[in-house]
Amino acid sequence: MIDESVIRAQLTKTLDHTDFPELGAKYEGKVRDCYTRDGRRTIVVTDRLSAFDVVLGTIPFKGQVLNRMAAFWFEATADLAPNHVINVPDPTVMVARECKLLPVEFVMRDYLTGVTSTSIWSHYQKGARQFCGHDLPDGMRKNQKLAKALLTPSTKAEKGEHDRSVSRAEVLEMGLLSADDFDQAAQLCARIFAFGQAEALRRGLILVDTKYEIGRRPDGTLCFIDEIHTPDSSRYWFADDYQTRFERGEEPRGLDKDYVRRSYVERGYRGDGPPPPLPDEVRCEAARRYMALCELITGRPFAPDTEDPASRIRRNLGF
Repeated sequence: MIDESVIRAQLTKTLDHTDFPELGAKYEGKVRDCYTRDGRRTIVVTDRLSAFDVVLGTIPFKGQVLNRMAAFWFEATADLAPNHVINVPDPTVMVARECKLLPVEFVMRDYLTGVTSTSIWSHYQKGARQFCGHDLPDGMRKNQKLAKALLTPSTKAEKGEHDRSVSRAEVLEMGLLSADDFDQAAQLCARIFAFGQAEALRRGLILVDTKYEIGRRPDGTLCFIDEIHTPDSSRYWFADDYQTRFERGEEPRGLDKDYVRRSYVERGYRGDGPPPPLPDEVRCEAARRYMALCELITGRPFAPDTEDPASRIRRNLGF
């Protein structure tokens, strides 16, 4: 585990923005800054943390964790489904093929859980027994395993707006995707989610749910983009005591962004209005969890790079 002093020293040196005009036209997402030029997309993964569709602050070494885990999973699944990766030239940079983003997020869920307004548990708790076109039985409890993994798409909101969970029928009715594209993407997501769950379980973890972004290559092929199975896009629980804690009505032990979400919910914030500041203690604990998950999943020690990121990126990308 990384020394506490290293994490604390990084609190004032997190990567919260980038400025690399040499890489092309810039698009700033909630977490990733993307530069496009000549059919390539250079993705710089910052340390920004987004929850409730709001950027809450930064987490030390978060960008390095996300980039390393995304690269690990993209490589591990390359034979199962296409992805956009060309290379990873820097701890926080991924160079990828430029793809046209499908205007739908594909969320796979295997448990009745969540804290945001779009979560399946929030809807169920309010009495809804249908979610994204899937019927749910009465009498379920929070964090209970579903009868089968469900695909629950959501619309992609503009920055600052909230995503909305929708059904396949609604996606087609809104004209967001054709039936063929939706069904092909759904098959890809089910395949990668099942693989991710099996691999996570081998490491003592439950891959509870995850969000996928799908893009279209210039030749029309659908492929995975952005990230897969990172603690930003996925919820992970420890498998060894999940059942015992569930039976006791306790929250599962997890290693993901949900820790930060819960800390805000406990303070009464669920995404309405400006968020309260992200406390340093929460930032440090989130960093510890992200790095611990990275080590568990990849099977390798996480060695954080503490060099000034802008200088390092320029050197590693040769400009």
